[in-house]
Amino acid sequence: MLDKNFKIIAVMIQSAKSRTFATVNRNIIDLYWKIGKFISRKVTSEKWGKGVVVQLAKFLEESALSKGGFSAQNLWRMRQFYETYSSNEKLSPLVRELTWTNNLIILARCKTDKEREFYINLARNERYSKRELDRQINTGIYERTQIGNQKLSESVKKLPQNVYNKFRDSYVLEFLNLPDEHKEKDLQKGLLKQLKKFILELGKDYILVGDNYRIQVGQSDFYIDILFYHRELQCLIAIELKIDKFKPEFLGQLNFYLEALDRDVKKHHENPSVGILLCKDKDDEVVEYALSRNISPTVVAEYQMKLIDKKLLKEKFHQLFIDSENEKEEK
Repeated sequence: MLDKNFKIIAVMIQSAKSRTFATVNRNIIDLYWKIGKFISRKVTSEKWGKGVVVQLAKFLEESALSKGGFSAQNLWRMRQFYETYSSNEKLSPLVRELTWTNNLIILARCKTDKEREFYINLARNERYSKRELDRQINTGIYERTQIGNQKLSESVKKLPQNVYNKFRDSYVLEFLNLPDEHKEKDLQKGLLKQLKKFILELGKDYILVGDNYRIQVGQSDFYIDILFYHRELQCLIAIELKIDKFKPEFLGQLNFYLEALDRDVKKHHENPSVGILLCKDKDDEVVEYALSRNISPTVVAEYQMKLIDKKLLKEKFHQLFIDSENEKEEK
């Protein structure tokens, strides 16, 4: 009986191998999905356990249909993969657009459907490699982005484009290896030297326009630390670097730069420019007060030179969510 069942899976594998190269990844994921579904149902209906799956893996190896991808551990993961997404109509089509390796990373390290959805979309849109995806999860980019969404100022929310999931509350720059005490020019120089890694942290839709970007107003020249263009948002992104704790007066300089960009640099079909004020530290209450009457679309974020404690980051995220729900109830 088992041999018959094993042969069904063997046929699935052979069928997938005969499909065209252009759809290899989707076919492989589809195959793993079907195998996972098959094993899941056998576990339920015939009480298959890990011992049977070990036999299946051995059978596939002896049939010369396995080249390391159908170990007992991987077969068991296929079952978990199917059971995790089979009832989710939104995510089940999307997982077929990721590599099996990236699917396994998300499956193993994400605990909720919302977190999985975030990383699935991020990985497919940004075309992450295994190393890039692993780095983003290590730095808690999901929690940092959700916190950033909660703290978006009204001026940013009112922009015509969808700005959610585009900015972070904090940016992790561990790749710079700068000492705790550093100068703004060292921070700027390090970011430009490690531009590929910086753009990975920002998001791959960022395109560098220039550093120390000169704008002329009247008879005076002014210089924006780093100027990007965001392809999806279709707008200029001005980044100002501050090695100090956030001060409300920092906004005046950035507002001036955004006004100059919109008047003299922005093209007619582009959206209003956005500013990111990247500070070494910030008091969220001071930031909220400062942004409440600020009319320019600005994001105030802090940068970290070391990986953030994931436990503390999750606690901050959950507390912010609770506070937000309480505010809604009070209204």
